[in-house]
This record gives sequence, C-alpha cells and structure tokens, in this order.
Amino acid sequence: MDNLKDIIEKILQWTKIKCLIHKDKAKIVFFDEREIWWAYLGQNVGTELNGKNDRFNRPVLIIKKFNREMLWILPMTTTDKESRYYLPTAFENGQKQSKVVLSQIRTISSLRLIKKQRTLPETEFKTVRAKLLELLK
Repeated sequence: MDNLKDIIEKILQWTKIKCLIHKDKAKIVFFDEREIWWAYLGQNVGTELNGKNDRFNRPVLIIKKFNREMLWILPMTTTDKESRYYLPTAFENGQKQSKVVLSQIRTISSLRLIKKQRTLPETEFKTVRAKLLELLK
C-alpha cells in the first residue's frame, strides 16, 4: 500500500501529464468501436484501475463512440483474475492474455487516446457487449 507521500507524488505527476493532454485540444483522433487503444487513464482513487507506468496509460477497448470527442471504454489488464467482471480476449502474436474489466466502464475524451493497437473481432466484441449488458441488468 502506498504511503501519503507516494500518493501525492503520483497525483502531481499525473496532473502534469493531464495538463499537457488537456492543452492539446486541437488534436483529432479517428477511432471506432471494437478498437483497442493505449490511453491515458491517470492516477485514480481506490480500486479504480490506474494507468500503468510513468505515463499512466493502459490498453482500453472502445465500447461506444458518441462523437469524435467522447467515448465509453473498458480498461484492459493482464492480471490473471477469475471473476465475472474480467472477460478474457483473444490475443495475437504471442501477446499475454488480456482481459477487459467490465466493472470499470467509463467515459473518456478522445484526447486521452494515444495509439491504436488492433481491432477486436466482431464475434468477440458482441460477446463483450452482451456480458456488459448482462452486468447492467
């Protein structure tokens, strides 16, 4: 568990990055549903998934595109956890098995998107959306 000093340092580091992201309002990102992107998720609170590394980013699956600036995403993890909230995805080229974290759905700005990694197959995307809808019932 992080001590208060470590938490403050992480939040300050994330705030600097967030200011740079926010400043880049002219950035236009072309994205679609089913795509997996690296995105800045930040330093969050409690059990919310944080971004990884010193840039606070992690892979996310785009669930819903509302417009060119706003989208719903599901963060992804390689944590080997068995839970109805962790849904395994197919992986390519020897990558580690990734899981989408259904309980962590969130709205983000397209300014947080960094780089597209791949597109989830249609059948697998339908499974993810069905599991998410089932969770919302």
